[in-house]
Amino acid sequence: GGSHREHLLSQGTKGGQQEQGSAAGPADGGVQVQPGTFWLTRIVLLRFIAFIYFVAFSVGYHQNRQLFGETGLLPGKLYLQNIRRYAGGRVGFEAFSYAPTILWFLDWSNMDAHLDNIALLGMGLSVFILLTGCANMIIMFLLWILYHSLVNIGQIWPEQVNLGQLRTKGPSPPQEEGRNPA
Repeated sequence: GGSHREHLLSQGTKGGQQEQGSAAGPADGGVQVQPGTFWLTRIVLLRFIAFIYFVAFSVGYHQNRQLFGETGLLPGKLYLQNIRRYAGGRVGFEAFSYAPTILWFLDWSNMDAHLDNIALLGMGLSVFILLTGCANMIIMFLLWILYHSLVNIGQIWPEQVNLGQLRTKGPSPPQEEGRNPA
């Protein structure tokens, strides 16, 4: 039987020719890289996506309160209340389909803190991926959920903004043709 080192060396050969970088095994302190694993591409792609998420969450952290915070231009709390009213007064599939966000499951009494915490959690997860270069499906799914939780309570900006009307009545949920809001 062959030794463990001979087995590692034989895995890195193709047609009897040695692949570059496969001669150094773990016993020599080198890293054994299998051809066709795309490890470098994966690490670079994950870090690039994490950088994009970091920028998005940091911009959100600095602008969420002013845009859709409690006293923002288009308050997210009023938007969610209008959607809930439009969906029959409850948070169900219909309300969640208009604005899929984790804010439906949180207390809205301090919306600014929730917006900041979502942005900070997203920044923290993206920095972890940037520094380590590793992530799994759960972390990437959490980043996606957190990002869409913020994006989906931002509304379409009206062409002619009447800030007095927006602050007193709040923005309206999307209207469907032939449907009368309750």
